[in-house]
Amino acid sequence: MSEFATLSNAVSRFVRSGDHVALEGFTHLIPFAAGHEIIRQGIKDLTLIRMTPDLLYDQMIGSGCARRLVFSWGGNPGVGSLHRLRDAVERGWPQPLEIEEHSHSAMAHAYAAGAAGLPCATFRGYLGSDLAKVNPNIKFITCPFTGETLAAVPAHRPDVTIIHAQKADRAGNVLIEGIVGVQKEAVLAAKRSIVTVEEIVDAFEGVGTNAVILPSWTVNAVVPVPGGAHPFICARILFARQRFLRRLGRHLPRSRDVRGVDQGARDRWRARAVSGASVRSRFHGTMTSWP
Repeated sequence: MSEFATLSNAVSRFVRSGDHVALEGFTHLIPFAAGHEIIRQGIKDLTLIRMTPDLLYDQMIGSGCARRLVFSWGGNPGVGSLHRLRDAVERGWPQPLEIEEHSHSAMAHAYAAGAAGLPCATFRGYLGSDLAKVNPNIKFITCPFTGETLAAVPAHRPDVTIIHAQKADRAGNVLIEGIVGVQKEAVLAAKRSIVTVEEIVDAFEGVGTNAVILPSWTVNAVVPVPGGAHPFICARILFARQRFLRRLGRHLPRSRDVRGVDQGARDRWRARAVSGASVRSRFHGTMTSWP
């Protein structure tokens, strides 16, 4: 059953150095506050799992939290490349990063297989793709019933999944509205899970047609964090800070001229925007450009 906790307590209890961690969210509900708490606590050597890793994972990689990334397409929509990801892969800065790249379809199937307790996912895919040449975890099998060639990838079974949602009730059930992506499967596949939410309510009222309720027995910790997806979107509550994202695009080096930022610049950014910022102050604008 879920319990209510503070963000610092939930992360210190359920996220450990060396874990496989999924901070999922698709287009919206990206758990920025939780990712920044991982940076603040100095948790290292993580294998990060994510469909479409974006600015949050770029910040975690640039802060030295990750040793490996399992992903499908990496970029920051509307802004451009993930420059700290590129620095880590191409230059080993701030430390080398192993990568395992998949298609969106493979990632979704791997989460679903993990949620079902299966060792691998099988699906129609990767035929004609070169990803299998560089990713040894992409295999091909023959269906014993039809003879059809199918792709197979290992199931995702994160040590901990972290997501953001709009609401939780006082019994610890969680409501996700809008584009739900793979958040449900990622939570069900994980050994432990943390959900940050905008608010705690007595009952879920006026729920939209595109919504998922995670029962309390699927979640370890529910954490009230208003603005926990800032500066990105939380459907029906928070819109993306496009001015911030455009400013970010101007400050970051362009992909044709990737230059590693120095250690001092990174540390100054962390002190300004992560290490010393409360969730509320971040929500009201102290979140500044990643160097």
